[in-house]
Amino acid sequence: MSRCFSLYPFALQAHVVCCQFQPDDFVSSITHDRQFLHFQLNTASLIREVLNQIHTLTYDSPTGKPSYGTNTSGAGKKLVIEYSSPNIAKSFHVGHLRSTIIGAFLDNLYKACGWEVISLNYLGDWGTQFGMITTGFEKYGSQEELEKDAIKHLYDVYVKVSKDADSDPNVKVEAAKWFKRMEDGDESALANWRVWREMSVKKYIEEYERLNVSFKVYTGESEVGKEWQDRALERLEEMGLISDADGAKLVDLEKWKLGKAVLRKANGTSIYLTRDLGGAIERWEKYHFDKMIYVVASQQDLHLSQFFKMLSLMEFPWADRLEHVNYGLVLGMSTRKGTAVFLDQIIREASSVMHEQMKRNEVKYNNIEDPEMVAREVGITGIKIQDMAAKRINNYTFNWDRMLSFEGDTGPYLQYAHVRLTSMERKNPELIPLPPPSQIDTSSLTSSQHARDIAILLGSYPDVVKTALKTHEPSGVVTFAFRLAHAISSAWETLIVKGEEDVEKARARLWLYLCARDVLGAAMRLLSIRPLERM
Repeated sequence: MSRCFSLYPFALQAHVVCCQFQPDDFVSSITHDRQFLHFQLNTASLIREVLNQIHTLTYDSPTGKPSYGTNTSGAGKKLVIEYSSPNIAKSFHVGHLRSTIIGAFLDNLYKACGWEVISLNYLGDWGTQFGMITTGFEKYGSQEELEKDAIKHLYDVYVKVSKDADSDPNVKVEAAKWFKRMEDGDESALANWRVWREMSVKKYIEEYERLNVSFKVYTGESEVGKEWQDRALERLEEMGLISDADGAKLVDLEKWKLGKAVLRKANGTSIYLTRDLGGAIERWEKYHFDKMIYVVASQQDLHLSQFFKMLSLMEFPWADRLEHVNYGLVLGMSTRKGTAVFLDQIIREASSVMHEQMKRNEVKYNNIEDPEMVAREVGITGIKIQDMAAKRINNYTFNWDRMLSFEGDTGPYLQYAHVRLTSMERKNPELIPLPPPSQIDTSSLTSSQHARDIAILLGSYPDVVKTALKTHEPSGVVTFAFRLAHAISSAWETLIVKGEEDVEKARARLWLYLCARDVLGAAMRLLSIRPLERM
């Protein structure tokens, strides 16, 4: 009895709504089904409005740039985002690659939502490894090799001198002395380091350009002012949070189940955590951000938790604006022969495999203006999509065959879908240019389930972007792109343009496909992928 009574007001309201409803251009009917009201949308209006909005925001946007899917939810807000952050003189390993791919997506995502974004590449350009390299450079260094590829050569020197250190403990003693001199500002110890850093940054910029990634600021541990590090230590000392252990400075975070963290070594040199604290304070003073994101592997969860807790204990009012976006491991990333590698070797190999595949179709290959560039972009798309397809916290196994396949949900498949959509204009020159949207009759599309499915997907894209902002998951955008590509693939056979005798129908279908191309391209660019026009 009570259950029926509790449902009665809703049933009455639903009855009133259904009785008073008047169909319009957008909602054709409402039906009451138990505890639900079902709204039937007008397919003709839905398709027309979605296509109109995509066309307007792509070609007549107030900003002059394609803006379908963007929003202004972050207008007036500022984000500082730190990602990639490789170590100079060490291999650009897969952890840095994941940080780069996910970070570039978040960089683009926040911009698409109206935020001002300051992207930082916080280089590992300071620390005892530079004492090691300085020690080893006299023995193993080559100016010629350095100029050819600074990152690789410094890495080679570091590997060789580290091997020496395994059998000779004096190597590490010498290295520590060199680094102490660097920290003390000794110009003779800093001269080579400055040259190495500058050459490495130049090389990194080239590498990032190939990945379609750019940073507003290249900074590094070396640029965190000593005054900010000292200020952090003083604040912790004042609050009674620092203890001394054989000359080293420790912070006890056991109360919060975060263990003990070393802030300064016994010889007085700083460590990563000290520089992180100083860097955060410095960034607040410089940028006054609304949010600061660190895109760092889940292996560093404890480090980031300690770092954030210390800032909170130091009672900085902005400490709660910091966020750690973490991710899982890439397992088994190596060349096809199984050797561990630098990123540029992975890209070269992916490009080479794609290039060989492209050559198999001689006709198409001869129509491509720059096949090597296309092969590289398809290879990079394969790497990125394999990385972003699943939830970022998941580990995944790097798989060459899957990554470079045109079958299934892969990067090459997405590029192929975009290329095929782009080719529609070339293959139907008699329909180009299309008349203005107001003169295109889309009513024929309402009878096609394929057209309806594509239009609904296209209309959902702005919500896909908003959801991604909440979750920080690129996988949602990747899933959308694949669903759209599949819906288009299913439509090719029945929703034909070439060979359709009714010109009005052909125009409407072509417009639908071109809008799909624009939205698929927007999703790919959000994922930092360059959409191709031929392949």
